[in-house]
Amino acid sequence: MASAPANNLPIFYNDLLPLSSVDHVDYRTKPADSAPFLTTQHAIPLTVDEFVPAQRFAPIIFSAGNDSVPLLLMGLNEGVNVFVDDEGKLRGPAYVPAYVRRYPWMLAKLRPDSEDLSLCFDPTTPTIGAFEDGQPLFEDGKPSELTQGVMKFCEDFEQAAARTGQFVRDLQDMDLLMDGEVAIQTPVAEQPFVYRGFRMINEEKLRDLRGDQLRKINQNGMLPLIHAHLFSLQLMREVFEAQVSQGKGPIAVPAAVEAAPEAANA
Repeated sequence: MASAPANNLPIFYNDLLPLSSVDHVDYRTKPADSAPFLTTQHAIPLTVDEFVPAQRFAPIIFSAGNDSVPLLLMGLNEGVNVFVDDEGKLRGPAYVPAYVRRYPWMLAKLRPDSEDLSLCFDPTTPTIGAFEDGQPLFEDGKPSELTQGVMKFCEDFEQAAARTGQFVRDLQDMDLLMDGEVAIQTPVAEQPFVYRGFRMINEEKLRDLRGDQLRKINQNGMLPLIHAHLFSLQLMREVFEAQVSQGKGPIAVPAAVEAAPEAANA
């Protein structure tokens, strides 16, 4: 069976195997009540389809670099996720990105010379295997209803990812993205904590768009997404305060820190 090179894998994935009706005919899947792999991930890829529900819970930013991707900021510092506990269970109300809900599945190319995508899974996950209990992945040698549902979810995710890529390209074409910076003042330090290393919408350039450009982004659905991103940035302080309350805040002497990593592979 083909296995994807480890150095090309997106976050969360340790390995990838194509699902096979021969090799995995007796495999089952068990539900997971936690996501331990999420505990140290502070920035999660997000699709434009998720901007509106996600902006109520956490900041939406764009990764640094030329190939920006939208990210849901679940913590302001590397290795901190304020929405899950140490076991990977949700602490309370939160938005869980489709990127997380997709794991351990994903569609991937098995051959570089082909555009065909195959349903693959991470064989290191504890939720898929030749278990006695659980829901079967195959029935009578054919994909079960559950597997068909997984395939549909992954296909929908790929389509949303394509729309997201076009959205970012349009932002870049209009020069609406700029390097972001957020300063948070606290009573424990004279100087604010400054977070950089991400990109955000330039509100000044947004206000200065020509009428035809503004009409275009309103008609094609970009404008509500831009506003969702801008509204969500108000949650930076809430995430910061959650880190402090969990004992995961930055040190008392403030310094400029990275709020987001380079673009993650989706």
